[in-house]
Amino acid sequence: MLDVAIITLVVASLLLLVAASQPVAARYHLPPTVILAGLGVGFGSLATFLLKTPLTNAFNDLVTPIVTLPIRSSVFLYVLLPLLLFQATITIQARRILEDIAPILLLAVVAVILAAAAVGYSLVYLFQIAPHAALLLGAIVATTDPAAVVAIFRDIGAPARLTRLVEGEALLNDAAAIALFSLLLAATLSGEPLDFTEGAKTFLLHFLIGAVAGFAGGRAVCLVMPLMRGIRAAEVTLTIAAAYIIYIVCDLFLHASGIVGVVVAGLTVGATIPARIMPANWRYLVDVWDQIGFWAGSLVFILAAILVPRVLADVTLRDMLMIGTVVVTALVARAAVLFLLLPLLSMSRLMAAVSLPYNLTILWGGLRGAVTLALALAVTENRFLDAELKQFVAVIATGYVLFTLFVKGLTLRPVIRWLKLDRLSPIDVAVRNQVVALALADVADEVRSTAKRYEIEPKVSRDVVRGYESRIAEAAGGNIEEVLSDRERLTLGLIALATREKILILEHQGRHTIALDAVGDLIRHAERMIEAVRSDGRTGYNRAARMTLEYGVAFRAAYFIHQYIPVARLLSRRLARRFESLLMLNLLLSELVGYIPLRINPVLGTRIGEILTEIVRGRLAATRTSLEALRLQYPDYAETLEKDFLIQIGEQHELSHYDDLWSEGLVGQEMHESLRRAVLQRGPVEPRTARLDLKLDIIDMVRSLPIFSHLDEAQIKRLRRYLRPRLVMPGTYIIRKDDPHLGLHFIASGAVAVHRPDHVIRLGPGNFVGEMSLLTGLPKSSDVVALSFCHLLSLSKDDFLKFLTEYPNIRAEIEKTAAIRAEDNRVSLMR
Repeated sequence: MLDVAIITLVVASLLLLVAASQPVAARYHLPPTVILAGLGVGFGSLATFLLKTPLTNAFNDLVTPIVTLPIRSSVFLYVLLPLLLFQATITIQARRILEDIAPILLLAVVAVILAAAAVGYSLVYLFQIAPHAALLLGAIVATTDPAAVVAIFRDIGAPARLTRLVEGEALLNDAAAIALFSLLLAATLSGEPLDFTEGAKTFLLHFLIGAVAGFAGGRAVCLVMPLMRGIRAAEVTLTIAAAYIIYIVCDLFLHASGIVGVVVAGLTVGATIPARIMPANWRYLVDVWDQIGFWAGSLVFILAAILVPRVLADVTLRDMLMIGTVVVTALVARAAVLFLLLPLLSMSRLMAAVSLPYNLTILWGGLRGAVTLALALAVTENRFLDAELKQFVAVIATGYVLFTLFVKGLTLRPVIRWLKLDRLSPIDVAVRNQVVALALADVADEVRSTAKRYEIEPKVSRDVVRGYESRIAEAAGGNIEEVLSDRERLTLGLIALATREKILILEHQGRHTIALDAVGDLIRHAERMIEAVRSDGRTGYNRAARMTLEYGVAFRAAYFIHQYIPVARLLSRRLARRFESLLMLNLLLSELVGYIPLRINPVLGTRIGEILTEIVRGRLAATRTSLEALRLQYPDYAETLEKDFLIQIGEQHELSHYDDLWSEGLVGQEMHESLRRAVLQRGPVEPRTARLDLKLDIIDMVRSLPIFSHLDEAQIKRLRRYLRPRLVMPGTYIIRKDDPHLGLHFIASGAVAVHRPDHVIRLGPGNFVGEMSLLTGLPKSSDVVALSFCHLLSLSKDDFLKFLTEYPNIRAEIEKTAAIRAEDNRVSLMR
């Protein structure tokens, strides 16, 4: 048993190699993962040679821990893989993954099954390998390693969609391969033939349970995160614990796919958490996870590579031929999926077409790595399998991994260059040149002013500025208006506006000027607009912008509950969030109006800027109309929100001022902390949506109506048993002509429109509607629609007569009004 100190020393030495490999990879433009694999193979080979050589025993004590390092498959699968998967998914945009979910699932599931079958049966027919053993190997080599693929494609800088396709495949096909591996291993151990129907059911069930558990776990993390009270270390620790718990619970207790669970949890957290924590905390969390992912990915490659010399010590010519067969059949199976099945999906409009260069890159980019080696290692560790099977799986799987890393990995960059996928599109080039020209003009101006400020010789500054001017002339050579049509430039401008809107939301969140409850809604709206522009241009943007002002499902559900159950809390919370969102949207759109001439006009042209300004001003007017409807109904609440906003702005400026004084050395550390504490102790750092009073207290509403002004306190208290308070949204039909239900409605606040056949009558606070049908028994003759938010006191048909009997004065007033309205109706019909 190796001493803990020795194992720690070996791991530390490996980390030293990892650190040294990065500048080497950058210097020679090689994928870091390939360098790490090479170092691991070399490290393991040297240690094995020094231990076994008869030439000397001087290094035995030093290399024995390396050769006998207790690396088991569980180290890769339970310690390192959850970290890699979670880190790779929290920064992926889930919406963009969903755009290509069809090809991703095809590559992650169908391609794995096809590759396993192709590899397995080719070995059966060419080398007479037992079917169970051959298919087991096929499942092991069918997985593309997420660490390998993600690291290499990010390092190369492949196009966004290509990276997304390969990333999505790499993250999910491990789950498919491991599920298939488990089924085949069980069949191999039992010696019974594989039941493909039962296997397919188990396979899908593992996926489904893993996805549900991962989503539930991700949502749980999002709900618990605010309880960390903004403490960065606690937030990071929570996500690390969640990655392990979700993976292990899915794998060991739910007997589902832990990989799918962690992937779905990571996507859920990445899509939700940025709206629930401060932007600085999110950046910190991502940075920490990037470092964790780097360590885990590096150790995965180097530890797996150390095992290679031990496995390939007794490789034969027959083994080499089988490795070659696996290479060819795996490529053929992958090509069949890419060039036969993907086009069928595209023709059926289930996905956007994938271009030939993309397909060729995906074909060659199917690298294998630590997951394949870990599964092979799991076979060699199984004491119920015979030694010949273990040797076969270990040698062929390891040889195939080495081929993909050192042949495919080293040639992937040249392949991408040959296919011209590392170049910008003409549209991107035009935009890039325009941006570069504008940026360099600002730089040249700054250089001139700096030279003048520090009294540097004019000749020196002219020489420097001349270099910038030549680059400006080169960048400005292509006119963007000649390259892009007005529609294309308008689409780019709308994407820029929606993206800027999302950035402004996060900036306000960082300055604590927006309640966290409203951040999520606003970010989702901004993301929806970005996706809508990409798919439908200006029409999509306008449609998504209108949806921002609509009442969502949650609001309508709360409103529906309020209509039938006297519970105001749900509706109050939803109305408060809408108030907060509209107020913030009003501020954001005002900022966007000023952003267009400053940033967009110089890049896309004044004409496009004018169109964008018109679109934003239209959104601003609609937002202010919706906000004014709420402001008129709840002026006190609007004043509270605006006051809180200004207080937060003031506190943030005060804190920023103290930070500046400290950074300039004008105040010491202790005084700086004292000044900040004094500000923070005055109130909460993070604003919360204030509670909104719906003002549905029956007594207050009755007192506000002139028709009840003569009632004393005892009468008002008796009256309340007949009346039901209601909040009505704008556009709601209070009365419909064809509705058989009768009732009397007193308007405590707001305005309604009575739609008569020839004209419309507006009624405001103090009026009532619905009395005509109750008194005469005749059908309703008009629709009554709320023009704004209204507070109503409603009286049912059953209570109407009791009400009139108990309150004769009010009865007289109602009958008088009904007679006047009946005369108006008669005169109207005679015209």
